[in-house]
Amino acid sequence: MAPVLFDIDAKPGDLIEIFGGVYHHWAVFIGGNEVIHLIPSTHRGGDLLEVLAFLGSSDATVRRQRIWEVVGSNRFQVNNLLDDKYQPLDPSTIVSNAVKMVGQERPYNVATHNSEHFVTELRYGKPESRQVQTAAVIGGVAAAGVAVAVVGAALFSAFRKNKDKE
Repeated sequence: MAPVLFDIDAKPGDLIEIFGGVYHHWAVFIGGNEVIHLIPSTHRGGDLLEVLAFLGSSDATVRRQRIWEVVGSNRFQVNNLLDDKYQPLDPSTIVSNAVKMVGQERPYNVATHNSEHFVTELRYGKPESRQVQTAAVIGGVAAAGVAVAVVGAALFSAFRKNKDKE
């Protein structure tokens, strides 16, 4: 038997974060165990395929589905992640705006137009993705680390050449 969504006390307009491996998927809870979410047209259900699809741009569809059709066996939680930063819109406005978008085709790009951008725009009127921001920070730190290693190797090589000439 599937767990009951109300065990986590979701209310209409709440954001649902779905843990699916590398990438978290997001949906807006609209009540009645239903959510609205943005799903890429390249979605095939596998984590590797999802990551590959996210590397490029594509189209996506706004869908209204039962929460369990979206969540599957993945863990999920209510996560109104930007409530401390922005005033959420009224729940009825969030739900109404989401319902009006069902069936629409929208651009999709993991960095600029993903499911988290979609739900934060519905809830706060501002599209943001913390997982993209986090990935950018990690990528920047990794790039800086590589740059330091390259500079260090070049200096070490130059030092050895000078020492060998002596």
